[in-house]
Amino acid sequence: MTTQIIKHATIAGVQVPALAIGTWAWGDKTWGYTPDQLPGIQEAWRTSVKSGLTFYDTAEVYGGGESERIIGNLIRESTEEDKAKLYIATKFLPFPQPGSFYLFNPPLVQRLQASLKRLGLSSIPLYQIHSSSGLGSFESLASGLAECIKLGLCKNVGVSNFSKDELIKFSDILQKHGIKLASNQIEFNLLRQGPEKNGLLEEMKRRDIACLAYSPLAMGRLTGKYNASNPIPSGRRFSSQYTWEQLAPLIEYMKTLSDKHGVSTSAIALNWVISKGAIPLGGARNAKQAEENSKALTFSLTQEEITQLSNKGFEGKTSWLWQRG
Repeated sequence: MTTQIIKHATIAGVQVPALAIGTWAWGDKTWGYTPDQLPGIQEAWRTSVKSGLTFYDTAEVYGGGESERIIGNLIRESTEEDKAKLYIATKFLPFPQPGSFYLFNPPLVQRLQASLKRLGLSSIPLYQIHSSSGLGSFESLASGLAECIKLGLCKNVGVSNFSKDELIKFSDILQKHGIKLASNQIEFNLLRQGPEKNGLLEEMKRRDIACLAYSPLAMGRLTGKYNASNPIPSGRRFSSQYTWEQLAPLIEYMKTLSDKHGVSTSAIALNWVISKGAIPLGGARNAKQAEENSKALTFSLTQEEITQLSNKGFEGKTSWLWQRG
């Protein structure tokens, strides 16, 4: 039985592409970024926008703001028609930074204003709390987000890495300000299916909170590019607890589906996330990667294929510091 091809999703009632572009690698040394990669990023942007992929997620901490600056320049170089289609999201890291020290009252307004300056925008569709484990109470964080909306700096607000219990608590606190929580960004992929198994995804669906799935390719492990003889670059810590021998049955099945559907293994991994009702944030640093990712919206896995992928995948783990969700 073939499922319906999904091309769009919604966040707080707003239609967005079913696949977003995660831009952690744009400007951040974690991914080995150097300025000579910029032409490739520019091509990835143009290829993605041309394919209808106009949802971009960044954060103030990515490259110390460099990701936001890169996106700001790309926006300025875009046509007015393309600018009107863009859906830009960024995140507040709830930790003190140089020039922005605090203990109890997180400066969300000031930090969003700084992000907007780097992006060259007066407002963005979505502003998110990057982690549930930083400084500031949920009440103060919710109050800060409410103020950002009141000032017109953002239209909707979300969170990242929040567990089910944290999500419920924060959502209820926001509601007291008359604001609905729009999204929760978590690591969700074939190597980390825990959010589906522990009730987090179900709770988000019940509250109509969009799931933004970062690292949908498990930091490259699900692209088919790496293996035991060609190991993944160091520093890519998410979903790193499995050996290549453990991953082999899943990777081989993904290659089989790749051949069947005429797409890359990356597209198979992204489509699986979409089939679960989440919006994957697929990274792309060149036109080829962007084109491969876009193919995730051109086909649908059968229910049997979805089940087989899930069974060959893993539950993954959570951590108290970062990946609570």
